[in-house]
Amino acid sequence: MVERTPNGVAAVEDSYTFQVDLRGIVDLLSHHLYSSPRVYLRELLQNAVDAVTARAQRDRLAPTAIRIVIDETGLRISDPGVGLTEADVHRFLATIGRSSKRDDIEGARREFLGQFGIGLLACFTVAEQIRVVTRSADDPAAAPVEWLAAADGTYSVRLLEPEEFPEPGTTVQLTPRVGAESWFGARRVIELAREYGSLLPYAVTVESDGLIVPVTDGPPVWHRDYPSAMERREALLEFGERTLGFDPLDVIDLDAELAGVSGVAYVLAQPGNPAESSAHRVYLKGMLLGDAVRGLLPDWAFFVRCVIDTDSLRPTASREGLYEDERLAIIREVLGDRVRDWLTEIAAEQPQRLAAFLAVHSLGVKAMSTHSPELFRIMLPHLSFETTDGRVSLTDFARKHPVIRVTSSVEEFRQVASTAAAQGIGIVNGGYAYDRELVASLPQLMPGVEVIDLDTDTITAALDPVDPAEELALTPVLSIARAVLDPLSCDVIVRAFHPVSVPALYLDGRGARNERTRAETALGANELWSEILGALDAAAPRAQLVLNYHSPVVRRLARIGDPAFLKTAVESLYGQALLMTHRPLRAADTALLNRAFGEFLSWATQRAAGTGEETE
Repeated sequence: MVERTPNGVAAVEDSYTFQVDLRGIVDLLSHHLYSSPRVYLRELLQNAVDAVTARAQRDRLAPTAIRIVIDETGLRISDPGVGLTEADVHRFLATIGRSSKRDDIEGARREFLGQFGIGLLACFTVAEQIRVVTRSADDPAAAPVEWLAAADGTYSVRLLEPEEFPEPGTTVQLTPRVGAESWFGARRVIELAREYGSLLPYAVTVESDGLIVPVTDGPPVWHRDYPSAMERREALLEFGERTLGFDPLDVIDLDAELAGVSGVAYVLAQPGNPAESSAHRVYLKGMLLGDAVRGLLPDWAFFVRCVIDTDSLRPTASREGLYEDERLAIIREVLGDRVRDWLTEIAAEQPQRLAAFLAVHSLGVKAMSTHSPELFRIMLPHLSFETTDGRVSLTDFARKHPVIRVTSSVEEFRQVASTAAAQGIGIVNGGYAYDRELVASLPQLMPGVEVIDLDTDTITAALDPVDPAEELALTPVLSIARAVLDPLSCDVIVRAFHPVSVPALYLDGRGARNERTRAETALGANELWSEILGALDAAAPRAQLVLNYHSPVVRRLARIGDPAFLKTAVESLYGQALLMTHRPLRAADTALLNRAFGEFLSWATQRAAGTGEETE
C-alpha cells in the first residue's frame, strides 16, 4: 500500500497475515484453556448436537440420533445434522476462531452450545489426525466433502462421490496420538459421554465390540413425573447423592424457567464455609459445563450445592465456567430468591424440617437474614443467640429485656455474663458472625425494643455499693491493690454483687482496650512513633478490677497482715478475673500470674515444713 508523507514523499506500507503455529495453539488449549484432555469428547458431542439442532430447525422430521463408535483405528462420531458444503469447510473448519453459530445464526444462539469456533482444536490434545466427512442438508446437490487435518497444522480437502456419503450429516474420526491411547478406551469413552451428555435432548449411543451402550438418560430428574411428591423428593435426593457425592440434608426446587434455568439445590448435611463460595454442577442445554462452577448463587447461600440446566447463561471460552455479566447477576438473584422462598415455606409449614436445617445451618440463615429483613422477620422466633439468659430467640429475650445491650466481642460478653445475669441486665453476645448486625436491626421488627452497645459503666452502676464503714475496713487492701495494678492500667473498686462465687470482676470498655493497645504499640515503636503515640496519652479510660464484697475470699483479705502476701493475693484475684474473660494474656499479665503462683507455692511449702510435714 502506498501513502503520501507530509513532505510529499511516497512511502510504502506492507501488510502481512498472522502466522499461526497449530502445535503452539494445541499446547495453549491443553495446558491453559482446558482443564483436561477429557474435554475433547465434550467438544465432539457439542458439534454434533449443534448440527442436529440446526437441521431440526429446518426440518422437524429429520433424524437426531448421534452415534459414537470405538474400534482399533480410534473413535468416530456421526450425526445426521445440517452438514457442511465445501465452502463451509474452508470457512469454518480451517479458520481458527470462526463459528457458524456466531456468524450465521446469531438470532438463535440460545439453541446452540458452541460459541467460539475453537472446539474442534481440543481434539488435537489426544489425536494426531482429524478426519471430517460431511454432506450438507441445506444443499442436497452439493457433493460430500472430506477434510483431513494433522496436528502439525496442515490439512487437505477433497470432494467425494455422492454414494460414498449418501445421507446429510457429519462424521468426525480421530486417530489417537502416541501416548494418548487411553483416552480412546471403551470404558473411558462411555464414562465421559455419560458425564457430559446424559441430559442431552437427543439419543446418544456408544458402540464398541458389537455392544451398544445408551448415554442419554431422558429428561432431567427434576422434570420427570412421579406418582407422589414423596417419591419425587426421594428421587431427587438419590440423584443428588449419586451426582454430587454426598447425602443431602434437604432438596430445594430451583424452577426459574422464565430466566432460562431449571434444576435443584441440595442442602449440605454439614456446616458450609462462609468464606468459600459454593461449587455447582451446571449443564448448558443438557451438556455438562462443569461440576465445580462458582458464582451461580449469592455468597450467603454457601450451604447449598446446585445441579442446574440453563439455556441463557454464557460460558467462558473453555466452556468450563460462566461468563460474569448482567445476565448471570440477574439469575444469581433469582436463584437466591428461590432458596429464601424455600426457607420461608418450611418455617411456616414444616417446623421439623426447619429444626433439622437450623441444627446445621443457623449461621447460613443469619447470613441470609442480613440481606433480607423480611426473611429475618420470619426466622426471628427460630434463631437462637447467646445471651445472659442462655441460648434463646431474640423474640423471647426482648419480651424480658426491652433494653438489650450487645457486646462487640465474645471476650467482652464472657467477662460480664454471669454478673450481668445475676443483676438482671440483658446482654446479647455480638461477637459471633452476623449476630451484632442482626441484633442492631431488631428495633425495626419489634417496636419498643431498644438496642445499645454494652458500656462497662452500666455493669458497674448496677452493682450494689458497699457500706462506707465496711469499705473503710478494706482501705489497706485497696491501697495495696491499687499500687500493684496501677502499672497495668487497672483501677480497683469494691462493690457487692452476685454470684458470690466470683470474687473479682475485670471490666474494660473499648476505650480502655484501645488505650492498652496504644501503650503496647508505643513500647515497641521507634522514637518518632513513640512520641506520636505518647501524645495520644491523655486521661484515657482504664480497666477496673471490681472486688466482690459478698465473696468470703475478698472479706478475708483484710485479715492478711503480711503486705507481701497481700500483694500476692491481689495479683491472684486479678489473674483469676482476667482468665474469666477468656482473652489472650499480655506478657505482663502472664508474668504476674506466674509470680503469684510461685509465691503461693513457696508459702504453702514453707507452711507445710513449719508443721513438721516432709517436703521435697
